[in-house]
Amino acid sequence: MPDVDTIYKVPRLLHEQGLDGLICDKLRLNTPPAKLARWDNLVQAVGNPQGEVNIAMVGKYVELSDSYKSVNEALRHAGLKNHVQVNISYIDSETLSSSNISQLDAYDGILVPGGFGQRGVEGKISTAQFAREGKVPYLGICLGMQVATIEFARHVAGLADANSTEFEPDTKTPVIALIDEWKDADGTIQKRSANSDLGGTMRLGAQTSDVRKDTIAHAIYGDVVTERHRHRYEANVNYLDQLRDAGLVISALTQREQLTEVVELPTNVHPWYVGVQFHPEFKSTPWDGHPLFNAFIKASLTQRAAKSAS
Repeated sequence: MPDVDTIYKVPRLLHEQGLDGLICDKLRLNTPPAKLARWDNLVQAVGNPQGEVNIAMVGKYVELSDSYKSVNEALRHAGLKNHVQVNISYIDSETLSSSNISQLDAYDGILVPGGFGQRGVEGKISTAQFAREGKVPYLGICLGMQVATIEFARHVAGLADANSTEFEPDTKTPVIALIDEWKDADGTIQKRSANSDLGGTMRLGAQTSDVRKDTIAHAIYGDVVTERHRHRYEANVNYLDQLRDAGLVISALTQREQLTEVVELPTNVHPWYVGVQFHPEFKSTPWDGHPLFNAFIKASLTQRAAKSAS
């Protein structure tokens, strides 16, 4: 197998070497001729982008970019859908402060991915603030949604000491907190605490949420969204009304527990600012991308065109 510059060339090369025929013969399968047009079209799209877009990914595992492999691929799939090459720059959130946050101005869009633990969190919060105030397209995934909520609470909703109990267990304003009481599908109540087994306090797997009309989320998903999860902490329901009153849009809530799934800013305030509690990258494909990533890259392209025009 020769080296190739894109993995999507592999099916065609293996076909030309006759591997698929050998396998079918070995398994005694009678098959019609291989149809590889969609692979060929994909290779054509990868090799001939009609433009480019620069995305800053601000995280704390950036020394090994494959830590974000699924997100990387989802961004590139969305680039294919928008006919552009996506250039990803990995920025260590621990290195960001008010003195150097302006470096993010060089990018067309900003993405803050998931993560666990306190390290680098303040840099992510500063990133969310920069994107919000600078009107740069922002996509926050899991922890990226939570830091956007904390940032909005601190600097817009008047909750100056807002934090997550994951980072500050004794915070007086826990806008993000561990949900310690859960109702199972059969109606039984389970109690859990921060000292419980980690798996027992995680929200895992696919869950379905209702989406509010006239929002970015509704334009992307329609009335209902089902996505996969892997996290412990949630937006605290006790602060949602205060956040809403300050202008944060809670655009999707889980159907059973009414937990926050998507937050965003109105489009008359910010062109494209979205945080999601779930992990949409797991459902992206090179054929269609993922509608959330497709919309993020489209918004970043609009931002790039506006910057070029000015």
